Amino acid sequence: MSKNLVAYFSASGITARKAEELAKLAVADLFEIEPLQPYSDADLDWTNSNSRSTVEMKDESCRPAIKSLPDLSGYDTIYLGFPIWWGVAPRPVDTFLDQADLKGKKIELFATSGGSGIRAAVHTMKGEYPDLDIEGGKLLNGPLTTDLL
Repeated sequence: MSKNLVAYFSASGITARKAEELAKLAVADLFEIEPLQPYSDADLDWTNSNSRSTVEMKDESCRPAIKSLPDLSGYDTIYLGFPIWWGVAPRPVDTFLDQADLKGKKIELFATSGGSGIRAAVHTMKGEYPDLDIEGGKLLNGPLTTDLL
């Protein structure tokens, strides 16, 4: 029997709620990707060109430090969730992908968004991490169903 993990980054709590729902539905463990320096409301002000999130997202090489990584050795499938920022995954997710040992794992993407789709985020991630088995890509703005699994 395969073992599943839902790993997610959530700045405002919306993606966290969807990750918790998904973990119950998928009978999966849960891991939060936490930045070493939490984001404040001012950091998340996308209308401010000097806010932390805007500065990070403009720099494709930015990799903010995260608090920890899970031991992924016992997992077959990783459901990786995040809010869509500027059409793609936030930089802490890139840090996770760079540092976690994900080779040989099936990675199913999910996201939340106030208006953007997930297609660009999936395309970008597959291009940046061609050695990883990145699949799917579901936007979870509404109720969850078993078709995600």
